[in-house]
This record gives sequence, C-alpha cells and structure tokens, in this order.
Amino acid sequence: MNYFCCIAMILALSIACKKNTSEPKTDHELSELFALMQGSFNSERQAMADSTYYNISLHMYPIWEDRGNFLYVEQALNTMQDRPYRQRVYEVTRVNDSMFSSAIYTLPADSLWIGTWRTPQVFDSISKQDLSLRTGCEVLLKRITDKNFKGKTGIKTCESALRGASYATSEVEIFTDKIVSWDRGFDSIGKHVWGAEKGGYIFDKIASNY
Repeated sequence: MNYFCCIAMILALSIACKKNTSEPKTDHELSELFALMQGSFNSERQAMADSTYYNISLHMYPIWEDRGNFLYVEQALNTMQDRPYRQRVYEVTRVNDSMFSSAIYTLPADSLWIGTWRTPQVFDSISKQDLSLRTGCEVLLKRITDKNFKGKTGIKTCESALRGASYATSEVEIFTDKIVSWDRGFDSIGKHVWGAEKGGYIFDKIASNY
C-alpha cells in the first residue's frame, strides 16, 4: 500500500469517527415505549363486564417534542370529560440498560389545561421549570416482551394525602393495544383506602397517535 493510499484511509476513518460522535444515537427502545404510551384510551369494556369499575377516559399526547419525551395526561369519567379528575405531565427517560422511568409532574392551574391534549402546541407557553415534580412517584418500567413494558412505583416512596392516605402505589403494564394501570392509596399502617380492589383498570386504545 503506497503512502497516498494510507493517507486517504486515515482521512476517511477520521471523518467517519467525527460523524459518529456528532450524531446522537437513537434509543429505539425508549422511542418504542414512548410511542406505545400515546393515544386515547377508555375502560368501557371492563366497566361493562364488571360494575365495580367505572368507564374512565385516558388521553396521553406528546408535548415539547423538541425537548425530550413528554406527555400531557388527562383522566376523567367518560361522561364527564370536561371535568377531569387527574391532569399530569409525564417525562419518559432511560435509567439504565434495562430500565426506564416515567416521572410525574403536576401543572400550575389545572383548569387552564383541560382538553389541551387536542392542541398540545399550547404547552409551548410554559416549560418544565413551571411544573412540580412528584418526587418518589415515578414508575420504573422494564421490557417484558416485544412491545410490552411493565413497572411500578417504589415501596412507600410516593406520598399521598388523598382520602386519608399516607402513600400511593402505581402498577402499570403497557401493550400495543392497551394500558393496564392499578393506582391505590394506603394509610400509615398499610390499609387500602382508595383505588380499585380487584386489579388494575384496563384502558383499551381507541385512538392512536402513531
């Protein structure tokens, strides 16, 4: 190999290395999880089969798409969607090689954001710094199979004062066509004080965002 061929190879390798370091690597697993969480869901089918469950609507749509993986989340009785009982922002990130986190934030002035899952661009008027992180309430998720993730909150890490509770727990499983979510509250001695007793709510996907 002559001198000029060696120089050409060195230059080519140098350019390739610079390209690899300047372009961030896409996290396909994180993107898949984030996509599976998006859309509109309800528990109508479960409520029809078991009267102890309500028909709940759940809307989860991306906001701030140039700033990370954020979702605006709104839950309400299906017949009262103009009066949601829960409004949150979720931030979905990777924790390590096998675990992901869905951190939970509360919004300032909830009533101003009702129905804004239809127009997520309105969130451009605020930033992450305007939200309040619910420390200890993040759900830690792992991949179970292809397009299936499962996780839960830490043990007694998520404080809650709702209906006499001391702490809350969330167990979540995410599929292509549904999300199963079991939120419960417990008092200081571990007595169950709110949330479904038999198991999680099954939210079937009725509209997709991808």
